[in-house]
Order: sequence, then structure tokens, then C-alpha cells
Amino acid sequence: MSLPTSLSRFDQHDHFINRELSWLQFNYRVLEESMDPSNPLLERARFLSIFTSNLDEFFMVRVAGLKERIRHNYDHVDSKSGLSAKEQVHYISVETHKLIHLLSEYYDQLLLDLRQEDIHILKIDQLTETELNQLETYFDQMIYPVLTALAIDITKSLPLIANHTLNVAATLSINEQTNMYQTVIVQVPALLNRLIQIKSQSRYVLLEDVITHFSAKLFTGYSIKNAIVFRITRSADLTFDEGDTEDILRSIEQELKKRDWGQAVRLEVNPSTDETELTSIFLEKLQLRNQDIYTHQNPIDLSFLNELYDELKHVKPKLCYPPLCALPATEVNQDVTLFDQLLERDLMIHHPYESFETVVNLLDQAASDDNILAIKQTLYRVSGDSPIIHSLKRAARAGKQVTVLVELKARFDEANNVQWARMLEKEGCHVILGVKGLKTHSKITLVVRRQSQGIQQFVHLSTGNYNDQTAKFYTDISLLTSREALTSDATHFFNYLSGFSEIPIFNELSMAPATLLDDLLGWIDEEIDYHKKYQNGRIIAKMNALTDKTLILKLYEASSVGVEIDLIVRGICCLKPGIEGVSDTITVHSIVGRFLEHSRVYYFHHNGNDHFFLGSADWMTRNMSNRIELLFPIIQPSHKKRLDYSLNLALKDNTKRRILNNDGSYRKIKKQNTDRCINSQEIQCIHPNPSHQPSYF
Repeated sequence: MSLPTSLSRFDQHDHFINRELSWLQFNYRVLEESMDPSNPLLERARFLSIFTSNLDEFFMVRVAGLKERIRHNYDHVDSKSGLSAKEQVHYISVETHKLIHLLSEYYDQLLLDLRQEDIHILKIDQLTETELNQLETYFDQMIYPVLTALAIDITKSLPLIANHTLNVAATLSINEQTNMYQTVIVQVPALLNRLIQIKSQSRYVLLEDVITHFSAKLFTGYSIKNAIVFRITRSADLTFDEGDTEDILRSIEQELKKRDWGQAVRLEVNPSTDETELTSIFLEKLQLRNQDIYTHQNPIDLSFLNELYDELKHVKPKLCYPPLCALPATEVNQDVTLFDQLLERDLMIHHPYESFETVVNLLDQAASDDNILAIKQTLYRVSGDSPIIHSLKRAARAGKQVTVLVELKARFDEANNVQWARMLEKEGCHVILGVKGLKTHSKITLVVRRQSQGIQQFVHLSTGNYNDQTAKFYTDISLLTSREALTSDATHFFNYLSGFSEIPIFNELSMAPATLLDDLLGWIDEEIDYHKKYQNGRIIAKMNALTDKTLILKLYEASSVGVEIDLIVRGICCLKPGIEGVSDTITVHSIVGRFLEHSRVYYFHHNGNDHFFLGSADWMTRNMSNRIELLFPIIQPSHKKRLDYSLNLALKDNTKRRILNNDGSYRKIKKQNTDRCINSQEIQCIHPNPSHQPSYF
């Protein structure tokens, strides 16, 4: 898409931060939380685990995509930063190696801090003789029977090694006099607990360390020259046919079977006295380069820290966050049905501070109510034993018309969604398997009810998924309404999804990829015009990521005339603040804390006629062009006040907020001695509604 002349003057490579490097900065902020003394100790351990799992997905998706382009001689140049795919892979490697070094330091410090609480994660050589004897018995009885060793023939390809499985590689001496050696691989069994508790309380060793230590039992008659623990990361990209219903279901199921065997993109190893020989074999066989090797001084894959958390959270509750008792939705009368309340006014709910049960109850009441005629819903990610799925099934069994769009292309939830689609269809629901060529990322439910005066429709719209589990730690905002403008829009929207309608003209909804980008650009343009006339232009935009070039350039245009802009971006931000005459009125904030900031909230001052919008879309090119997204306005004054309160709390946060510097790094906001401590998430746990809290402004 060609840029308007008014924007092209801002389009310079040094005006942007590379997307991949910005993401690594985000993950560094996650890593920093593991060393924040204000976080309880076991929560700090979880942040380390989150850091490594984030990095896993980044390599499986983003790095794999870049490497695929290089392999096909399509050395794509990033249109914003000007970096080629090869340059991006190089810089990713450099920055990731720095992070891995920090990770090792932080992990060592965490072990020391855990030890102060009498929690010990030990190396084998730290065990007593009695403990070692106990462990050998455990190995013989519980581990040894499960293990299988596979020989590597260096003249042939490697045995199949699945994505993200832990393995032990060992070099066996067959004949030391003739320097004959054999390399073998033993997979660490995923079905066994990785964290092994010694009989002494709160003393643990890792499964891979136990296997390595006792590996000689597997190879009687041979001596072990050296051994390493390693893990391979493979591309997780899926390619499937978007044909008819059964074709796409079958195609996705077939592709999912291949995910464990994609092209290798990363090799992680634990160091040994002589690892070079083994790693060189893997590099050659996996077609990797030296920059793709990551040597960990700490254990590879820190997901076992989640096991530790689950093991100890009830034993040592003071080392965890206090349990969040989500408040009942402050606007909801628990003694009156939701449908009766929605005839009187809109309801807004801020999760997880207010319980997601209201949304669950909406579907539960709809399934039970004899006057409900139809339920229509989009599903992107749902929980494993979803009460919402149960309600949809119950409604269909009761003879109601239930239509569900299940997005099969939700990354890493494809298998779950295939299962839900088949199950819902079996129960009598009409299942739509997405829209060809697009991901349906919007979050919307339409309920049709028979009233005494005729048919009445009700709508739920949200910034987040219909997932009762992630709703406990993702911040999202729900709107429930019976306003005709939105219920009519919802009807047209579902007709479009079912394939029996052209792209509709909406009253209030804005939909990607049809109108959303143009609408956002138009609202920014209006703010520019207001600022030129009244000098009071103001934009606040809260999102997960900002990558769309056109929107960034439009924000630069707004800043160049003086519009004051605050961007609250949890993750990737390709916009570079602080460029004189370009972005010097733009401040980019990021909050990484107990809850994952997931809500998308957009505010335009409009000369005092405040405009607030909520929606499913971040300001990313994929959300504007390749996904079906919905943005909806907030009309009710009390709801505008709540959004203003939440946004301004985030901007005043002096505990978990960081500011983006011009060089792409972030600096943490530190409370001055005289300042009141403001943790925006903790405050909203207690006071989700501004009418029930003391002033913080």
C-alpha cells in the first residue's frame, strides 16, 4: 500500500525499532521481574519459566520464519527498520546470547534465595551419600525401565528428535587404543516428573541430571567419554488446505503431527568438559550454524519451576501472590437475570479484578432460559474443560439454534479447537470453521430472546477470549448490551461470518480488514485537526503490540503538530519516541506485572467530547489486514469514567511501569521517597471501579 505524501516524509529506517529486537526487549522485562524483590519468591521463579517459554515460541515462530526466507533465497528486508532477514537473525542471536548469560546469573541468584527459604534445587554432587543411594534405587526402579538409547551413525542423518524434547547425548568409548567411539542419544521421558524430590523435604534434583549421572548403567561394557544435555527447537509453522469443512479439519490434524519434526532453528546444550565434538555433529546434521547454539549454565527449559511452584504454593503460601478473590462485577445485580438488567443499561466488567463468572453466567442463563431462541458466538481460545462449551452444548440439546465460529488457526490451540469443533457439531451446533484466508480474532456473542413485546437481542463484546482460566490472570474488559445499534451490527456480523452476506455497513462496530485501519487513521486525523484549532489534542492507546507502519506514521504526523500521545504497549513497539519534530510528544509505557495486560483501549480527546473504544485488535499489520477484528465504542458516561480511571492509573504506576527510550531500551520508573506507591494492578484488585476508591490523581 502506497503511503500518503503527508506520511512519507516520516518514513525513514532510523525512525523505527525492529520488531524482533523490540520483542527481545519485552522478554527482558519479563526476565527483570524474576529479580524484582517486590515479587514473592516463587512468583519470581515463575517469571524465569515464562521467560524461557516465551523464548521457545519466539524461535519456533519468528526466527523460524526468518530462516525459512533465507533458505529460499528470499532475503526479505524489514520495511520499517531496513534490516534484511540475515541481519535480523544475526542481531537476534547476539541479543539472545546476552539474555541467556543474564538468565544464568538470575537463576543462580534464585537458587541462593530459595535456599534461604529451605528450598534446594541440587546438583548430583551436592547430595549426601545416603541421598545418592536413595536416588540410585529410584533410578533403577522408576527411570531405567523407561529409557531407550539410540545410536548415531555419523554417515547418516540423525534419529528423529522431536521438537523441545530434552535429551542426553553421550560419546561411548568402544576401543580407546584405536580411538573408536560411538555417539548415542537418550530421550529424557516427558511423562516422568522432571523435578525429583529427595526423601529429605524440599530437596530436589532434575531428572536429566539423574539420567546423566547413572547413564553408565545403560552402557555396561563401555566407558563414557563425555555427555551433554541438549534440546532442539524446530519450526512450528503449519500449512494446510482451507477447503471444505472436513478437508480443513483433516488437513490441520495432519499438519499438527508434523509440528514436532519441522526444520531445526536452535540447539541448546548444557556444557560439559568436552562438548565441541558432540555439538559439531548436531550442527552438521541439523544444518545449523554456530550462532544457533545456545549454551546454558543453568538447566535447559525452566518449566520445571512451575512444578516447584505447584508443589510448594500451599506449603509456603507467603512465597506466592496472595490469592486473588475476584470481586463480583460491581455493576451487576446478582439477584436479577442479566437479560432484565441489560434492558435497563449496559454493563461493563474489568477482568480479572471483577469475576469472569458474569460472562459464564450469561451463557449458562441463555442455555437454561426457555425464551432463548438462538446463541451465536466466536471462539478463539477456550479452556480445557470450558463451562462455556458445556453451556453451548446444553443449549443445542435443548433445541436452541446455536451457531459457533471456531477459529482453527489459533496458533498452538489448533488441536484443542479441532476437538471442540467436532464435539460441538456432534451436539447439534452449527459450526463455522473460520473464514478462508483470515483468522477470526474478534470476541463476540449474540443472544436472541423472545420477550412479551417481541424479539430482543443481547450482545457481549470483549477485548479477550472466552477462556475462564486465562481470565484469572489476563486483564480484559467486557461490555454487555441490548442497544439496538450494536445488536443489529452483531446480527449483520454473524451473517457475514456464515458466508451469506457481503461485508456489512455497521452502525457502531468497526471491523478489520474492512474499515478498522481507515477508521483509526480518521480518528487520529480528527485529533490533529482539533489540536490545530484548540491546542488540546490528546490520544491514549493501550494495546499488546504496535507494529503497523501506517498507524505509526500517522502517530508521528499527530506528534509533529503537538498532539500529546501516551501509548501503553505491553510487548512489541516499533515506534521510536523522542525524535525531534517527529515523535517528541509521544511517550511509550509498558507494564509487566502479576497480570498479563491484554486489554485494548483507545482514547481520543476530541476537544472534550471524549471518544473511547475497546476491541480485539492490536495495532499490528496482521490485525488490520489478515484477521477479522472488532472495535466498539463505549457510550455510557460511567463506563468512560472507568476507562479513564484505569488508563490514568497505568500512566501513574511507579512500581511496574517502564518507559521506552529512543534507543529501543526501557527504563523502569522508580518511586521517589515522597511519592505514594502506585501499583495499578494491585489498586484495581481492591478498587476496580473509581466510584469505590480514594483519589490517586
